[in-house]
Amino acid sequence: MTGEKREISVQVNAARHALSVDPGRMLLDVLRAELGLNGPKYGCGLAQCGACTVLVHGVPARSCLLRMHRVEGAEITTLEGLAAPDGTLHPVQEGFLKAQGAQCGYCLNGMVMTSVALLRRTPDPSEAQIRDALRHNICRCGAHVEIIASVRAAAKLMQAADD
Repeated sequence: MTGEKREISVQVNAARHALSVDPGRMLLDVLRAELGLNGPKYGCGLAQCGACTVLVHGVPARSCLLRMHRVEGAEITTLEGLAAPDGTLHPVQEGFLKAQGAQCGYCLNGMVMTSVALLRRTPDPSEAQIRDALRHNICRCGAHVEIIASVRAAAKLMQAADD
């Protein structure tokens, strides 16, 4: 890209933003530096670890390699956008707390965001479906057993909320 700024409009966590940015700038950088959203983390910078995952139109996307011109007009949800306005955690966030699905917490953003998308399309996933959905999210601490339990707990919380 050229390095020249232009106005790019995006909706982040239900708030519309008109940002004057280089269209080639990475979404992760804009989220963190311009909007102060620190849920998505810089991990590998190669879209391999999942720490930078956000939802774009409800689909998990790696924000470390997603250029701003590609998300113009998009609805983006970050970890900060999952909780209710009153601070009530999203069921997936609650599930991760309940089942202790985080060790150091660095992978937590990607695990949670990917799990939200999974549970929206598959409300009662099998262990194999959970593992498949999270296969591109790396947990360096090895908390995979707890992460699977966290997604299962979140699924139960979401089902209970629907009843």
